[in-house]
Amino acid sequence: MSRHEEIASALTEVRVRLDAACLDAGRDSAEVTLLPVTKFFPASDVRILYDLGCREFGESREPEAGDKIAEFRSAPDVVDPVRWHMIGRLQRNKARTVARWADMVHSLDSVRLADALDVAVGVARDDGARSGPLRVLLQVSLDADPTRGGVPVAESAALADHVAGSSNLVLGGLMAVPPLGSDPDAAFARLEIAHADLLRSHPDATVLSAGMTGDLEAAVRHGSTCVRVGSAILGHRR
Repeated sequence: MSRHEEIASALTEVRVRLDAACLDAGRDSAEVTLLPVTKFFPASDVRILYDLGCREFGESREPEAGDKIAEFRSAPDVVDPVRWHMIGRLQRNKARTVARWADMVHSLDSVRLADALDVAVGVARDDGARSGPLRVLLQVSLDADPTRGGVPVAESAALADHVAGSSNLVLGGLMAVPPLGSDPDAAFARLEIAHADLLRSHPDATVLSAGMTGDLEAAVRHGSTCVRVGSAILGHRR
């Protein structure tokens, strides 16, 4: 089986699975974006996914992501707009480079990172590397484990207000990863409540990025609008 056939078959299976999850949850499948996670995989795999109709991709490492995106964009027959998501933890010293390629950052979890991104996006806009603001999601911690990233839910409202007042960032919503070994339904239920609270103050922050290969059904049950799927589509890192 060729790599194209392998990815096409896996992508179809995930799409069927996501459609079934939406049906079981009584939701329209159009409400939930499937975000293929292409970190650790080459630009050639991104190109296969593009040829299969995907137009959004998740990355999490610099400079791997920047190099891959540049290679992908260099193909003369890539004509449709593609959106790139930074889904991994982001260090402030990488804000400048990520601001030049990311359409959305899923992992904003501090005022200091927000300020670094705000400045970096402003610089990128001034020098023509991007044309608009950066949409960001607040990564909320559901277990208060600082090693896994995320702002505590109790502190998320203040961070949301800070982002909303910035010049070059747009508050898109929330992202979270269930605590290790936890019940996904219970974790995503807490996230769903946190998102409802956020929407009362920031009604345009409608994105809820939750669910991966192992727990996307639970995430869809609790309102996820974006599931981040890597291994079920591209396999394990080679």
